[in-house]
Amino acid sequence: MAKTKVKGNGTQASPWLLETPPGKSEYSAYRDEASDPPALVVQVGKTQLRYALRCIEDLHAMLVEHGDWMPLGSADEGKEAKAGTVEAWGRAGDNPVGGYYGLKKGLRGRFANYVPPVLEALGLAELEHNARNNRMRARSN
Repeated sequence: MAKTKVKGNGTQASPWLLETPPGKSEYSAYRDEASDPPALVVQVGKTQLRYALRCIEDLHAMLVEHGDWMPLGSADEGKEAKAGTVEAWGRAGDNPVGGYYGLKKGLRGRFANYVPPVLEALGLAELEHNARNNRMRARSN
């Protein structure tokens, strides 16, 4: 497991420069605490995705409670997420926000592709970086 290569400090002026778990794509992300609701902004090429900022703390808390590796299972919004994955949790009716963390309809998926590297960069989680079928878990202190 290699740690996500990260540059930047997570602000709009200096976003984190991250790679997706397989390492095939680069993207930037930053906290926008002034937006309503506060958001984690992910920029992938010309596409901007926004997730409720609380997803960072909520995902970490869920992983701590889960206590073991969890498959990522990244999927677009229009595709069903495999049960028991980070992606399925990120859109489940019983998660802390009661559904999708994604804030813009049509761009609410791919939670498990873009949020886990942020947790890894913050030292909150371990993340696999294989070509496929990656997993994550809460980082033990």
